[in-house]
Amino acid sequence: MTHTVLVIGSGGREHALAWALGRDPEVAVHIAPGNPGTAAVGTNHPVDAMDGAAVAALAVELGADLVVVGPEAPLVAGVADDVRAKGIPVFGPSGAAAMLEGSKAFAKEIMEAAGVPTADARLCVSMDEVVAALDEFGAPYVVKDDGLAAGKGVIVTDDRDAAIRHAAGCRRVIVEEYLDGPEVSLFALSDGEHVLPFEPAQDFKRVGEGDTGPNTGGMGAYTPLPWAPEGLTAQVVRTVIQPTVDELRRRGTPFVGLVYAGLALTSRGVRVVEFNCRFGDPETQPLLTRLQTPLYEVLYAAATGSLGDHAPLEWGSGAAVGVVVAAQGYPASPRKGDPITGADAEGVFHAGTALDASGQLVSAGGRVLTVVGTGTTLAEAREAAYAKVAGITLPGGFHRSDIALAASRTGRDDD
Repeated sequence: MTHTVLVIGSGGREHALAWALGRDPEVAVHIAPGNPGTAAVGTNHPVDAMDGAAVAALAVELGADLVVVGPEAPLVAGVADDVRAKGIPVFGPSGAAAMLEGSKAFAKEIMEAAGVPTADARLCVSMDEVVAALDEFGAPYVVKDDGLAAGKGVIVTDDRDAAIRHAAGCRRVIVEEYLDGPEVSLFALSDGEHVLPFEPAQDFKRVGEGDTGPNTGGMGAYTPLPWAPEGLTAQVVRTVIQPTVDELRRRGTPFVGLVYAGLALTSRGVRVVEFNCRFGDPETQPLLTRLQTPLYEVLYAAATGSLGDHAPLEWGSGAAVGVVVAAQGYPASPRKGDPITGADAEGVFHAGTALDASGQLVSAGGRVLTVVGTGTTLAEAREAAYAKVAGITLPGGFHRSDIALAASRTGRDDD
């Protein structure tokens, strides 16, 4: 029996999801709108991911058994609700539950109600409030846009004027205390009641070598984390993810989809830096590369409320490292339209790519590709990833050369 799955989105995360789903010979994958990479693993459809009615109509037309909504913007806009209204199982939270990512103030409210440890914070709607909060917490200053900002709405700086300028560009901001310690990403599937965690990963937010420069959507990631404390995953599920899912269910907005917990392992214990309501990019690419459990069965279990009966996820031995190849000018003003060669290798996931009028693959976004290498050790996985990167040409393109470097050498974290 063939299962028909519709993946919504056009980025590297959606390419990885389509690829992982398509490894199952009993799954037929469709992507809307997709990109040149997803076209190689499924069938693309020119449907606007933000148009809930059009997405729902396509799901009905295809006879979809499961719809997976990838990006945060369609989730916050309620696209999953439109599909569910047609009686089709959806992996992705309702618009109400997706506010866990859509509003940092809402996420703080949920965490406070659920007793989830996080940074002390102030919601500011005027510059006077911003200045007062900055002076209260002191440097390093942490200022976050309350709404969606494609991974670039946060500034962490010792420069008070830069923090004020960032806040001035936002309608509402969260100013919070700085959290020390390495950061970890932990994903967990949720059916609204039960949760099933992934292994931890670490991503690299800043654009430059040695974690310098502005924040980005992520310049690379790796898994597993040899330095992570024993029992970290179970602890985070118990103290962070399960209480959050329980609180959302208590409010009548059960969370069905992927809870992404961005965590800081501080000197005072685990603290939540942020929640996302979908698979993270670029952590998804190396994580799904190592996942052994068939992806369709576990996403379908979450979408249909039967995750509590599912066994823990199974993982391949070894490690995976993902390196982002970005366009010249990223993140401020990425250049588009540059020709790309060498991107058809295994483990290369498309994010910001397109085909020009002649059929040439070209850059079409800031983060153009995520290149994943695997190996029995992090060092081997790094070597494999960077060997693939060396085979790709993109005029003006760049990448960080230090993804997972410290962890591969010393077993310590890279933050």
